[in-house]
Amino acid sequence: MDGNTHMENGEMSNPLALIIDDEPDIRELLEITLNRMDVDVKTAASCGDARDLLGDHRFDLCFTDMRLPDGNGIEIVRHISKHHPGLPVAMITAHGNTEAAVEALKSGAFDFVSKPVDLGDLRSLVNSALKVRKLPKEQDGGQKNELLGSSSQIRGVRKQIEKLARSQAPIHISGESGVGKELAARMIHERGPRAAAPFVAVNCGAIPSELMESEFFGHKKGSFTGASTDKQGLFEAATGGTIFLDEVADLPLQMQVKMLRVIQEKSVRPIGATQERPVDVRILSATHKNLMSLVESGGFRQDLYYRINVIELRMPNLQERPDDIKLLAEHFLTQIAGEWGMEPVTVSEPAMRALSDYAFPGNVRELRNVLERAVTLCEDDVIQRSDLQLQPAEAIPSGSLSDEIAQRGDVPLEEFIGNIERDAIMQALEETRFNKTAAAKKLGITFRALRYRLKKLNLE
Repeated sequence: MDGNTHMENGEMSNPLALIIDDEPDIRELLEITLNRMDVDVKTAASCGDARDLLGDHRFDLCFTDMRLPDGNGIEIVRHISKHHPGLPVAMITAHGNTEAAVEALKSGAFDFVSKPVDLGDLRSLVNSALKVRKLPKEQDGGQKNELLGSSSQIRGVRKQIEKLARSQAPIHISGESGVGKELAARMIHERGPRAAAPFVAVNCGAIPSELMESEFFGHKKGSFTGASTDKQGLFEAATGGTIFLDEVADLPLQMQVKMLRVIQEKSVRPIGATQERPVDVRILSATHKNLMSLVESGGFRQDLYYRINVIELRMPNLQERPDDIKLLAEHFLTQIAGEWGMEPVTVSEPAMRALSDYAFPGNVRELRNVLERAVTLCEDDVIQRSDLQLQPAEAIPSGSLSDEIAQRGDVPLEEFIGNIERDAIMQALEETRFNKTAAAKKLGITFRALRYRLKKLNLE
């Protein structure tokens, strides 16, 4: 059976919507628009009438006004969440009433639409809501992205992701570096009604501030020096789908103002354009920083914070889920073996205990990196404790390397270390006339370790 139809007296029929509003003009406008989309409609002018209709019919979506003669829309949203879970309900709010929209989303509303109602936005919302209605309550795990683990913490996160995927509320994903925030964002997208549309991930800290507006909103040809063609912005590229603002705390304050407007108005104006263009995107964001602390210190706008942090999804760190380390390690080793075209290596019991006891400041990402390194160092395809190199780094002796580190400046640590490693490998290769076996011996590493590093540093 098509998810956009339901059985009525044993026969297939159109989807059925409930409209709750005490203004006859609004009810009529919504009813006419939905009828043209082959959606049947029943209307109610009060909370009491709405509850009666909800008890008598199986609806596929619901619209409710905020203010009703005998209550308010929030009560309807909560009633539906409790008694009719899975029924998408959208709040009708006054234009610019951000507080009402946020409260509705936090209470369980699927989305909201502002008065005066934009018919394009309304049609888009209806289509998304009908897709949600036919999503299976439990996903079968066949998606490309999966959050691995059997701990109670990670099971709770997976359950929350399934629920959040069915909403259109902005989600802020918090957690330390390396816990899998982008993976969670992709899962929310894949399990929701926007799964067939683009997922656009952008690292807000990696875009130069002078290019941000052009990158996010696009530009017209000739709008500034170097603008030789029209450019589509990331928001337009994500239309119909999801945009993931990673490290959103790194947005400059000036950009935060423009971002807030885009979220509120659901439209962008490319640089040099005279008119705004509507964008239909779901906003997901993440950062490893404490956004509330930044709000209190003036580094992040409070109004933007409340718009992107309607619902927070906290990702646990690896120390909170030590029972998952063995499963993750085995998964990564199988993955590495596939990527490198080799048989998977195993982990000795002492090495596995060391992994379980380690703090992992870099979390899951660090675990993968540790295992990659261990695979290159181990002998006889068994990772020993010493191959993990988990002990704290020893003090760096005085001399040229410490002088280099002192002059590192703003170069990211990974890039700095990579440059040193690249120089050492190139020197060894040149001294051995590019004999990789001899170069590996000169560097004091295995041939497999050299092959791994050449691939990682794009020196092959």
